[in-house]
Amino acid sequence: MSDAKHEIKQLVRLCNADLDGNKSVYRELRMIKGVDFSFSNAVCALLNLDKDRKIGELSKEDLSKIEDVIKHPLKYSMPVWMLNRRNDYDTGEDKHINSVDIKFVKDNDIKRLRMIRSYRGVRHGFGLPVRGQRTKTHFGRKGSKTVGVVKKTKGGKKGK
Repeated sequence: MSDAKHEIKQLVRLCNADLDGNKSVYRELRMIKGVDFSFSNAVCALLNLDKDRKIGELSKEDLSKIEDVIKHPLKYSMPVWMLNRRNDYDTGEDKHINSVDIKFVKDNDIKRLRMIRSYRGVRHGFGLPVRGQRTKTHFGRKGSKTVGVVKKTKGGKKGK
């Protein structure tokens, strides 16, 4: 078992994420923030990787190729519709954002919406649903205003 081909790394570091080396490439790529099932499948197809192969078995060159595809998918002729940031508000270009940058970009988008006082920004500010859901029943239960079911205690009086 000292052969390098059969040696499996237990922990693989890829795109600022710790991945379990005993699981398949397809499954573990999905653990990277910003990579969903279709993007993971496309990465495996572009690099001709076996999806069921354990990610701990891959060489450093394969891992660096995977990381480069995830960071620069357009360089590898990935379809534009698979990217998660098409027609960026600031630059107008198509990008794919992953890991910590997703939270940063999302927070900046919400701050911009709140600053220009758009409908969506106001709804975000008040903590209400943004996409047209009903508010009569579900969304009022966040604060202390709503009281659920109040049961009577054994003495006949209402409890807290």
